[in-house]
Amino acid sequence: MRAAFAVILAAALLPACGGSAPARRDASQNVLLITIDTLRADAIGASGNRSVSTPWIDRLAAGGVRFTAAHASTVVTLPSHANILSGVYPFRHGVRENAGFRFPAHVDTLATILKARGYRTAAFVSAFPLDARFGLTRGFDVYDDRFPKGEANVAFRVPERRGADTVAAALKWIADVPAANRWFVWLHLYEPHFPYTPPEPYASRYRDAPYLGEVSATDAALGPLLQPIVDGQSTRPTLVVLTGDHGESLGEHREMTHGLFAYEGTLHVPLVIYQPRLFRSLVVVEPVRHVDILPTVLDAIGAPLPTALDGRSLLALAAGGAAAPAATYFESLSASINRGWAPLYGVSRGSLKYIDLPIPELYDLAVDATESHDLAPSRPGDVRELQRLLAALRAEDRPAVPARENADTREQLRSLGYLAGTAAAKTHYTEADDPKRLIEIDREIDDVVSRYQRGDLRGAIALGERVVQQRPDMPLSLVHLAFLYNEAGDHVRAVAAIRRALDLNPAAQDVAALAGAYLTEAGLPDEAITRLAPYVREAQPDADVLIAYGVALASVRRTREALDIFARARALDPGNGLPLVDAATVYLMTGDRERASAAFADALSVDPTLARAHNGLGVIAAERKDYQAALDHWQRAAALDPRDYQTLFNLGDLLIRLGRPSEARRYWERYLATAPPALEASDRERVRKWLTSNRP
Repeated sequence: MRAAFAVILAAALLPACGGSAPARRDASQNVLLITIDTLRADAIGASGNRSVSTPWIDRLAAGGVRFTAAHASTVVTLPSHANILSGVYPFRHGVRENAGFRFPAHVDTLATILKARGYRTAAFVSAFPLDARFGLTRGFDVYDDRFPKGEANVAFRVPERRGADTVAAALKWIADVPAANRWFVWLHLYEPHFPYTPPEPYASRYRDAPYLGEVSATDAALGPLLQPIVDGQSTRPTLVVLTGDHGESLGEHREMTHGLFAYEGTLHVPLVIYQPRLFRSLVVVEPVRHVDILPTVLDAIGAPLPTALDGRSLLALAAGGAAAPAATYFESLSASINRGWAPLYGVSRGSLKYIDLPIPELYDLAVDATESHDLAPSRPGDVRELQRLLAALRAEDRPAVPARENADTREQLRSLGYLAGTAAAKTHYTEADDPKRLIEIDREIDDVVSRYQRGDLRGAIALGERVVQQRPDMPLSLVHLAFLYNEAGDHVRAVAAIRRALDLNPAAQDVAALAGAYLTEAGLPDEAITRLAPYVREAQPDADVLIAYGVALASVRRTREALDIFARARALDPGNGLPLVDAATVYLMTGDRERASAAFADALSVDPTLARAHNGLGVIAAERKDYQAALDHWQRAAALDPRDYQTLFNLGDLLIRLGRPSEARRYWERYLATAPPALEASDRERVRKWLTSNRP
């Protein structure tokens, strides 16, 4: 029996073999890797979807090799890109979730390998999960993550950059590369990600299918980059690889987005390889994986393949040849890490797909593409065989714990009492922990976010409280609730909720940063300083932790220390303008208007979307009685952040003093709609009286 299983496993893991089609290579070509966030395999025209227009992707697919059975191994952004760039599974590189993990310095990537072979290398990413802090920068000459980083509402919004702007940045860099140099560009676009808000004309065209509207808009954004390549206008051939990092459930299996389950809606992705000098147009139906991308690219340029890869080159398949069948490993651990639910692992081989949960699942995708008929109860032999294969694949796996603190830090946290409430890591899960049993809670978590985004703060809080009552040990929902309380100006409850979330998950630096910010806003900066100090002493502290710590220091007038901390945060994340805004605010507090003005301007040169920088410059201009400049800055701030009630108040107040009451009215009406009553009681009363006595 043991010998027979060894043969099965060997067959599952064999590299490409067989087939007589010659695979051509070209060491002189450029390499362009395009990853589109949240792109389902069936969401493009080339896959037969007649409801969406994706002419550029379709043209690439028509002239290249389209793999119809390509699969991701993870269903969230950072781990999936780690798989793509490294060619190894997440249990080898260790990145299992968007937050709490960093890509390790000892694992090579496409960037490190191609740079060592003389390529100019650059990455252009569009959203926070791929921020430079998470470790994928190594090997890139340029890592452009210049998306807006001043968004305070991080609990419900992911800072992102428009796809067209990311493409423009990539094109500018490519144009500056000397013709004698080969280049490697990784371009990441975020648009299809929830919430689906396509720009016009796509919003109107896809009014009933906004997800497809975002897909179509993303395709259009790629046009300026792809046109010279597919039209043959480039001076040097370019190998193009296009894929989605994962898909989107869109309500299938009652999952609205992604990150919970690992059904085909979130694992099955497009994969196109285009280089007409190497490959003829072809459709490949054999199963392939994200981890195959790195060895394929290296093989295509004639580079030797690293030995410790989970992927294999697809060149033989792309040339029309054959390959031995390969197993596909996959996982979905976000709900386990963030909510304490059962971890999901799985493996596919051939048409059989096994999902390892307390309630195991088995599907035959050849006859059940929608995974509607669970075969696990009726085919226990296949379940056992795939369980053995999965166990062999995961033989070197370690628990997915997002703990980065060293022993000294953990001891400091323990001495401060911050580990006392930590939930013990589970080693055994029951059917009650299976995500299938908890899908209604997942839907409620999504609804909390949706209610807030619709402006129903009270309803979001009520539902958030209900979710916490159902699962009081779930840090994610406590973070959501703390954010909502803070938005409502209820600092006492916000602090209680974020303290509990940090006690449950003390390793989470993002939660620690929020805790520090909320404590300071609640008038407890000393506690914020005490709680954040151990994280700040880390060898690699999080930039947001440093920013929250600096704000707390500034609040107790430790201004010199605060400025030093902001400088550290700036050095750690040069693409983040927020440390400059906070430094400018410190200068403003101390009366140094010249330095404050310079720092605010520097912040806007890094990130033009920083509303707080415009607000600060408006304050300085108003103090100098340059009222037009003040209005200009405050109006820009209000356009960038329509919920900034302080800016709205300033605008109304100045316009009234300038004798322009009709213009002031709309700003003060918005102020009343957004300013939290608990914090703004006196100003709200003043504004209400003025609006009542100055009706148009």
